[in-house]
Amino acid sequence: MVSMDPNKTAINNRISNMSTQLRDILPEVLLSTGYKSELSLNAHIGSKVATFVDVKNDIIYSPSDFVAKYFQGFKKCLSTNANYKTNFDDLYDVFNQSKLAQEYMIQFLQRSYLKRYNEFSKKRPAIEEAEIWIGQNASDYGLLVSPRFCSGNWENDKSEIRRFKSKYWSIGHVISTGLVIPGKDKIYSFFSIQDYLNFFENVIVRQSKSKYQTNIAASYSNYVLNAKDPLLIPLLIPELRYAGREAKHKYRLDFCIIDGVTMERIGFEFSPSSSHTVISGTKNKTQKQINVEAATNFENEMEKQKSYFKRFGIFSLIYTDRDLKDMNCVFNDIKKYLSPTESQKALNFHALDNFFTTT
Repeated sequence: MVSMDPNKTAINNRISNMSTQLRDILPEVLLSTGYKSELSLNAHIGSKVATFVDVKNDIIYSPSDFVAKYFQGFKKCLSTNANYKTNFDDLYDVFNQSKLAQEYMIQFLQRSYLKRYNEFSKKRPAIEEAEIWIGQNASDYGLLVSPRFCSGNWENDKSEIRRFKSKYWSIGHVISTGLVIPGKDKIYSFFSIQDYLNFFENVIVRQSKSKYQTNIAASYSNYVLNAKDPLLIPLLIPELRYAGREAKHKYRLDFCIIDGVTMERIGFEFSPSSSHTVISGTKNKTQKQINVEAATNFENEMEKQKSYFKRFGIFSLIYTDRDLKDMNCVFNDIKKYLSPTESQKALNFHALDNFFTTT
């Protein structure tokens, strides 16, 4: 038997209790406001949400914060000319006449928020950040939030990004959307967590031919499979392509994690001397030539990290030979970013106070 999410149960109970309270005061509110039905009353309140609240971009953490934003937007729409009234002023006047009607409005808005809690309470990636591309040139894939194939290319359905139910950039995300195939109306789907992890280890990471990446990939898979709720675990994104879907690109980042709450990104780059700084044919080179080549290798590596930071805001932890001797220690560093802390935000109660003049 699948256990119920206690948070969802609590929200549903609150919604049910609010509905009961709204029905109890509905007859008197209709009488005081002059609206003919519950449908008409609710429509006059609810239809203004998109006008008063920036539901596409604002992160709203509680019912009270939602009501506060609604009232803030409401106030901005009121006329400042005493001789000129808009439909917003008419709505204000109707509810300003009745304290009970005001209570109904607040309760209705709080219930509306709870019905869309998952949508309103999480930060959404910007349009340009809502897709990533991973993998080698001959085997690259895209992970989008709301993928749709249009005119020969994959893109996000902008209107659906904020409605995405899974936690962004998590195991649940990739299970929900799959990985898109560039240039083709095809999606590589995963039917289970194990199915994705097999693909992650044996297709994407394996092609890197790095024993260090292979080791970390195996540790990550084990971590996910033993997690209490694997679907919420952030993706350990392999081979993040700097140039996205472009066929030619300069860089790939070994691993990256995107916090699905804050959208902050952290990279992990393995830099053993054997593949990043080794200088061949030293017997036939002068010390000056060796020094120049070593400096060039270092500059190239740093340019890669600076490029990812400047373009994507990704700061990378770089592991060299000394670090890579203990891969358990390296994975312990990575684990710190696999359980991100939920961000908090102070609520704005000021807009709730003294909005209506009737006491």
